[in-house]
Amino acid sequence: MTADPSVWRVKGMPLAPATGHGVLDGMRLAVKDLFAVTGFAVGGGNPAWLAEALPAAEDAPAVARLRAAGAVVQGIAHTDEFAYSLSGANAHYGAPPNPAAPDLVTGGSSSGPASAVATGHADIGLGTDTSGSIRVPASCCGLFGLRPTHGAVPTEGVQPLAPSFDTVGWITRDAATLAAVGEVLLPPGPVAAPRRLLAIGGTAADAARFGLPVRETSLSTWDDPDPLLLAFRRAQSAEAWRAYGAWVEAHPRVLAPDVEGRFRFGAAVTAAEEADARARLAAWRAELLDLLGDEAWLVLPAGGPGHARDLGLAGRDAWRRGILRCSVPASAYGLPSVSLPTGASPPAGIALVAPPGHDRALLALAAAEAPAGGPRLAP
Repeated sequence: MTADPSVWRVKGMPLAPATGHGVLDGMRLAVKDLFAVTGFAVGGGNPAWLAEALPAAEDAPAVARLRAAGAVVQGIAHTDEFAYSLSGANAHYGAPPNPAAPDLVTGGSSSGPASAVATGHADIGLGTDTSGSIRVPASCCGLFGLRPTHGAVPTEGVQPLAPSFDTVGWITRDAATLAAVGEVLLPPGPVAAPRRLLAIGGTAADAARFGLPVRETSLSTWDDPDPLLLAFRRAQSAEAWRAYGAWVEAHPRVLAPDVEGRFRFGAAVTAAEEADARARLAAWRAELLDLLGDEAWLVLPAGGPGHARDLGLAGRDAWRRGILRCSVPASAYGLPSVSLPTGASPPAGIALVAPPGHDRALLALAAAEAPAGGPRLAP
């Protein structure tokens, strides 16, 4: 069968074999086109960038660990350009299929890996999450996804966007596989469930399925998300412009207009604005961690469903803002978050957000809630 060019940049049978044996024996891995895979260049979702890139001399550590645990690299899957979008529609390669909602996008920017998993052509989608790029496609495709605690999984050998917020994450069809990948990639940490869950955004009914006390709560940054979203945008885009501004200036009109616009917004952020944004994020992070304490986790929408595949730019921007309201809290504060399917149609998941270092506990609760390995459908 010919590989779908909207999903795969390059695909093999497999592309790279396992280098060892372990809990992932025989599992097929779709690697987002930001990770170094030995012998292949990183394309970053943009043909001009790919044309100037050199083949990688070695795997990124995350890829190497998965191969050592028995996973095979099925192929390198597409990303939104420079991972700087949440739609999952690449201007150069197209929008990969979302079998759970064929008229809607997969969400991005880990769009290729999510589609490969959703269509059954991979068991694990290895991607990145800066502002929601694991949790959003997982939610939009009815899959499971984890954004780890910032810094928990090595990002060496991964093309960055904004290192202060970049994380390596993964997407699977079931909670057991999600946890198995965590056994390979995550450092040791607590595994106990929280004593209670704090639900916002209408998630109380879905949160009740975990068998824990649930209390509806509110956050000022949820009720009025604009200050948080602006602070995050300033900090993220300033960092992204420092990384790629010179390249963007030297390559006019090779990026989709919306992606280039996000980069150029960063060019206009002053040092004082960036410093103020980071101070605000630190203060809001402290407030949330104080609310959670040692006993509670937050439950909120994971984002989704995806938007129509032919939606115009204004509609995509409005959809993106709604998605960021859900995804930015964990991203801005460096917290681990797992996206779980609810069984809704079209798909739209819920996300659990825990204090730093509780990644394995999130995975354990997800696996316990879906013991048969698949998503538990909403009643």
